[in-house]
Amino acid sequence: MNILIVEDESAICNVLKSYFLNEGWEVELCNDGAEAARMNAMQKFDLIILDLMLPGWSGEEVCRAIRKESNVPIIMLTSKAEEKDTIHGLNLGADDYITKPFRMKEVVARIYALQRRMNMLSAANDVLVTFNNGKMLVNFETKEILVNGKPANLTSTEFKILSVLIKRPGKIYSRSDLSYEVLGYRFIGDGRTVDMHIKNIRRKIEEDPRTPAYITTKVGEGYRFNFHVDEGQQ
Repeated sequence: MNILIVEDESAICNVLKSYFLNEGWEVELCNDGAEAARMNAMQKFDLIILDLMLPGWSGEEVCRAIRKESNVPIIMLTSKAEEKDTIHGLNLGADDYITKPFRMKEVVARIYALQRRMNMLSAANDVLVTFNNGKMLVNFETKEILVNGKPANLTSTEFKILSVLIKRPGKIYSRSDLSYEVLGYRFIGDGRTVDMHIKNIRRKIEEDPRTPAYITTKVGEGYRFNFHVDEGQQ
C-alpha cells in the first residue's frame, strides 16, 4: 500500500511514517496542501492521511480538489472535535475522520479495516449490473456508477455503503451494521457519520433526495435498498 501523509507537524509525520513503514507500507510525506493535490494528480496513492489545519490550502480545499480527480480513500486528521466539523469533512468526501490526539494502534487498525473491506468487495464483485430497468448501472470492478447515463461520482466509502445495501435488496441495515460492514468497526456515538454518508449518496443517485426511491429509511431501524438486479442478470 502506498500512503500519502499530508501533515505540517513533523513530529506527527515521523510517528505515522515509522508505524506505517513497520507495517510494510510505502510512505510519502507532504506538508503543503497545494503540493498534496498536485502529487495526487501525478501519481496513484492507495490512501491519503490528510490534516485539516495546513498552511496555504486548508485540508478542506485539498479534499475538494482531490475529489475532482479521484476516489482515493481519505482519512482526515484534526483537532476539531465538534460534530459539525466531522459532518463537514464527510460532506467534502472524506472516508473516515480521526480526532487528535489519537492512538497509533487505532489509526493502523482503521487502515487495515478499510483495506480489508475494499479487498472483500473487489473479490466478491467483478461484474456489471443494472437496476431499475437500466436507470442505474453499477460496475463493481471499476467502482463506477451511472444514473440515467451520468456518473454519480461516489467516494470510496459511499460506493462501499451502496455496495453493501444493493447486495441484499430489501434487507434493513442499522447504522451500526453499515459501519461494521464498510469500515470494519461499529460507530461510537449517535451514528450521524453513517447518516451523512447516506445523505451524500442520495444526493448523487436520487432524482429527488427528499423523496428517495433507491435507498429508503425505516424509522428506528435503518436503511434498505429497494431494487433487485434487473431481470436476466441474477
